[in-house]
Amino acid sequence: MAHVEHDVISGQNTTGHEWDGIKELNTPLPKWWVYVFWACVIWAIGYWIAMPTWPTTNGFTRGMLEYSSRGDLANELDIQKKARSQWLTKLEAASVEDIAKDKTLLNYALAGGKIAFGENCSACHGSGGVGVAGAYPRLADDEWIWGGTLEDIHQTIQYGVRNENGESRQSEMLAFGTGDTLDATQVDQLADYVLSLSSKTPAAGSPGEAIFAERCTACHAEGGVGTKELGAPALNNNIWLFKGDKESAKQGVVNQITKPRHGSMPAWAGRLDAATIKMLAVYVHSLGGGK
Repeated sequence: MAHVEHDVISGQNTTGHEWDGIKELNTPLPKWWVYVFWACVIWAIGYWIAMPTWPTTNGFTRGMLEYSSRGDLANELDIQKKARSQWLTKLEAASVEDIAKDKTLLNYALAGGKIAFGENCSACHGSGGVGVAGAYPRLADDEWIWGGTLEDIHQTIQYGVRNENGESRQSEMLAFGTGDTLDATQVDQLADYVLSLSSKTPAAGSPGEAIFAERCTACHAEGGVGTKELGAPALNNNIWLFKGDKESAKQGVVNQITKPRHGSMPAWAGRLDAATIKMLAVYVHSLGGGK
């Protein structure tokens, strides 16, 4: 049995334990600390009973209060939706052109469209619609593959491009120089002419011009101005979607002539409500000035 002694130096009793001549003082915890400790124990027991706490094989204990942070969020979202409903109803009933003409609706649509763009579109098109070279087109300029009017943009967002939706925009560029009558020399001449168009100095009378007139104007139009209805981009500027960073300008054009790449965009109708799609169309139209 441990022998308790009184330590004359500290004025406290020992615990009776001794190791190698060193005796352990019996120093009890302060009363306030003990009270706080037991208060925390009582609080923890009460919390276990009142709140969702313990996991079970099929879920978790609900607690007497049956509190749910997810339920609180759902309620908050419902309240927010009701507060926004008057604006969303107006947006759903109005065309994108009418929204652009109404200053109040326009401001609301621009604010909502910016949020929706950040949540749904920026992963591909970049923050602010700056695009990704070699993959996704830039939206922060006034060059539009499928047309830049409000309704054009609205339709593209709704149904997307080259996807399984029956209303999506569809077109694919033919591969030249791989099975047709164009040989490598003619492909090279055609690439030179396309580059001359992009530099605003068309090589009139060149072999490439004749090839372009015969093979390319049906889609890209005379002078390479593009055809929005067909999704054929303009070639008379220096905007290249699929040119890789390590490719020369000419090699990029040759690659697209012989092995054309085609982007795809999902249809957002069915994923987003009509009002949100209209807000997106208005916001995207504002990024580059629109048509």
